[in-house]
Amino acid sequence: MDTLARLQALEDREAIRNLIASYGPLADSGDAAGVAALWTEDGIYAVGGFGESRGRDAIAALIAGETHQRLMADGCAHLLGPVAITLGGDHATATGHSVVLRHTGSGFEVYRVSANRWALLRTSDGWRVARRDNAMLDGSAAARALLSLRVAPHPS
Repeated sequence: MDTLARLQALEDREAIRNLIASYGPLADSGDAAGVAALWTEDGIYAVGGFGESRGRDAIAALIAGETHQRLMADGCAHLLGPVAITLGGDHATATGHSVVLRHTGSGFEVYRVSANRWALLRTSDGWRVARRDNAMLDGSAAARALLSLRVAPHPS
């Protein structure tokens, strides 16, 4: 791989890491529009136990919705990463964990621990999430499968 290609790969990985790292602070501050802007216009966010949200309006509605607002009112922290990234031109896949902590009054407790698979797309606005699959690590094979690193990036 030549120097320019290596530099591009490093820049792509850093941009993807920053995109994913942005999710937690945006979600915890209740910035529904900011969270939705991480996705493509027709992006999908599939959250185990909550179904699939398609498009930015539906994704924003998750943050603005009662469940998330209650979680924020208690005090919460969405922690993501690190992620393993597989690049494939204008497509990429990132795989990793997320942990949601919830304040209980006397401290914090683990509210949710999940496997995550991010399908990302390079757009004219930079990298965006085309699809995020999130499944609680509750012993299910489906959740474990999201953590498989043998997944090729999504085709064009």
